[in-house]
Amino acid sequence: MQQPINEFVLGKVLLINKPLQWTSFDAVRKIRNLIKIPKVGHAGTLDPLASGLLIICTGKFTKKINEYMGMEKEYTGTITLGATTPSFDLETQPENFKDTSFLNEEKLQTTTQQFIGNILQMPPQFSAIKKDGKRLYESARKGIEVKVEPRPINISVFELTKIEMPVVYFRVVCSTGTYIRSLANDFGAVLGVGGYLSSLCRTRIGSFKLENATSIEVFEAALKNK
Repeated sequence: MQQPINEFVLGKVLLINKPLQWTSFDAVRKIRNLIKIPKVGHAGTLDPLASGLLIICTGKFTKKINEYMGMEKEYTGTITLGATTPSFDLETQPENFKDTSFLNEEKLQTTTQQFIGNILQMPPQFSAIKKDGKRLYESARKGIEVKVEPRPINISVFELTKIEMPVVYFRVVCSTGTYIRSLANDFGAVLGVGGYLSSLCRTRIGSFKLENATSIEVFEAALKNK
């Protein structure tokens, strides 16, 4: 009797809510082990300290990864003002503490406008970008700074949704290639007090929404019940 064709080999797009502390590759590896096929990939990295929507493609649909990676993205999260970190997030310890008491809501809201539109953004040293065949974070973790060029990006929305100083809550809609960590660092720099990304969640990629994603645990349970 002929075996049914594996639906994951034919190709599926899985919307996964990536948990904190997992790398994007951790999620891919887990899915690969669960569905037992080698051809599995993700469409856009999320840092371990970020949660939210991760698109995972299986089988023949891995050909669509570049298409999905190029789509507009939406994020929510928090920026903590009054300090910086070498990694622009909480992978490293806050330093260079400064007073933020002089900042008011008008100044904060006005400053966001400087980052809207087509801008050049400097990628963080703690990133997976390759320079001379080596990922930047490999050098950064050894304390070596590598010269990189700013990259053109587009930010269509950068709004502050709540202010609880020194923490500001935000929503960002941006092009692929945008580093929200760099945005947090640059926002703090323009304000003159420093800032770093203290939480991040990806809520949308193109028309794919986090509200339609499933957890790894629910996905695994559903497979077992088939």
